[in-house]
Amino acid sequence: MKLLDGKYVSEKVKIQIAEEAAEFLNKTGRKPHLVAILVGNDGGSETYVASKMKNCEKVGFKSSLYRYDNSVTEAELLAKIEEINQDGDVDGLIVQLPLPKHIDPEKVTEKIDYRKDVDGFHPVNLGRMMRNLPCFIPATPYGILLMLQEYGIDTTGMHCVVVGRSNIVGSPMSILMARNANPGNCTVTLTHSRTKDLKEQVLQADIVIAAIGKKNFVTTDMVKPGAIIIDVGINRETSAETKSGFKLYGDVDFENVAPKASYITPVPGGVGLMTIVGLLKNTLASARKEIYS
Repeated sequence: MKLLDGKYVSEKVKIQIAEEAAEFLNKTGRKPHLVAILVGNDGGSETYVASKMKNCEKVGFKSSLYRYDNSVTEAELLAKIEEINQDGDVDGLIVQLPLPKHIDPEKVTEKIDYRKDVDGFHPVNLGRMMRNLPCFIPATPYGILLMLQEYGIDTTGMHCVVVGRSNIVGSPMSILMARNANPGNCTVTLTHSRTKDLKEQVLQADIVIAAIGKKNFVTTDMVKPGAIIIDVGINRETSAETKSGFKLYGDVDFENVAPKASYITPVPGGVGLMTIVGLLKNTLASARKEIYS
């Protein structure tokens, strides 16, 4: 078993991003600029946004954070997004999910200018991804592709089973792994909580991408020997064992599955760190006008 080390790969890629950001600053006189909007004080969201802002500083980006409490109206939030859309100094805009129930996340996603949609959630970017056209790839799937590339894993001809069908990870991941590229060129099965023979489907996989949001959902009896395991899950539970007061678990029973795998990502220290790298690379590409002019 070989560990797919998100910390190692993300740090390596961030060094490259920092060098390219410095070149951009020298050429243009400004830094790539990422703006984040955070609504409410969800613990997980606070942690994720703080990490994104910290990593922006580390690679030489400018970052801005707009915070709102849960009472913000949908109209107020949409108006702020439009203001940021019109700001020529901003290259990327992300709105941290989840949002309060009175705010429609689809309206928010579609309001973001697709040319600044560095999370890769806008229908324009998802549609272009579907057609294998230049676009901002959703940050988590992008990070997974970068990790597979770094470890030189040739996925051509493999059977990839994706567990989970979200618009953020599962569905785009299934498209990316099937496209004519490397990583890619897989035969892909997209499974979910309603799949009748889920265990049998996953057992056939050369690559398992688990993104169903349930602690230790993929167990050792669901995995064939030598499979590549990508664990996207980040499940928080309170814990007296850690300083933070909580502990993270993946969607894969790491302790028991790892001995059977050829490669596996840990949680934490795996895909989560690569998601931030995907976001940073999209923001730099936006600043350089590599996708949209």
